[in-house]
Amino acid sequence: MKNIKTTVALSIALALAANAAEVMADSKGKGKGSDDRGGGSSACRRLATALDTDVEGLHAALKAELDAAVATEQSGLDLHMWATLVNRDGVVCAVAFSGANRNSQWPGSRVISAQKANTANAFSLDTLALSTANLYAAVQPGGSLYGLQESNPVDTEVAYKGPTSNFGRKNDPMVGERVGGVNVFGGGLPLYNASHKIIGAVGLSGDTSCADHNIAWRVRAGLGLDNLEGVGGVSGDDTRADNIVFDIVDGVSASGFGHPVCIKSDNVSPVGDNAGSTAYVGTLPTTDH
Repeated sequence: MKNIKTTVALSIALALAANAAEVMADSKGKGKGSDDRGGGSSACRRLATALDTDVEGLHAALKAELDAAVATEQSGLDLHMWATLVNRDGVVCAVAFSGANRNSQWPGSRVISAQKANTANAFSLDTLALSTANLYAAVQPGGSLYGLQESNPVDTEVAYKGPTSNFGRKNDPMVGERVGGVNVFGGGLPLYNASHKIIGAVGLSGDTSCADHNIAWRVRAGLGLDNLEGVGGVSGDDTRADNIVFDIVDGVSASGFGHPVCIKSDNVSPVGDNAGSTAYVGTLPTTDH
């Protein structure tokens, strides 16, 4: 485990250095290169290709899998959700919501979903998948990555610009922009294509953080971008390398990558402890393909 922690810390340090260099190279554009801007440009084509669609089809693909995942997952409060896709450069490619309209979810979860997508992308590699859930214990005071959550602030001009009537639609104002942000609880997962290469990430928000992770997991599986065979992780489960870890006892995570447990739902077996929550997420789709 010591070697895993060292590898993770080094990977994140390299990611931070690369991000800093990119921003310095284009400080006038706040780190947004002209070839990255615009959801209809080449920025999101690799994601679209992996989904066998075009850039215009990314929103519909995300929306369909989000609706299906929300209807299936029952480990939280059964609330509606926001979802965001980003490419490998952190450019937002699609934003969607479940429910009848954009008042069916927590308004604050739109930007949180984008932060989670940015985080999972920023701190994962072809050889190491880290979910935002894996970061929870590591960033607590005394943790190996304490302070990480302050490292890449949200671009508020991108996150909150309007019109609000377009939030969650194909022309959501975040699409084509880098929103940034670091979020360190469940809901963000890196995306891997059929060649086992990372091509971006998905972020989910709108329920408990554990349910956010589980719904994101189902969305990624539905999109077919969970090709993690041979990709390392910290979960201890070779078939689910970046799955959420439940090993916090008396406030201490044995692995250093633990997360608070799922709550009990009336519709599933009780999961409100480490053992029950671990058993539950062990039923999520495997990623060994």
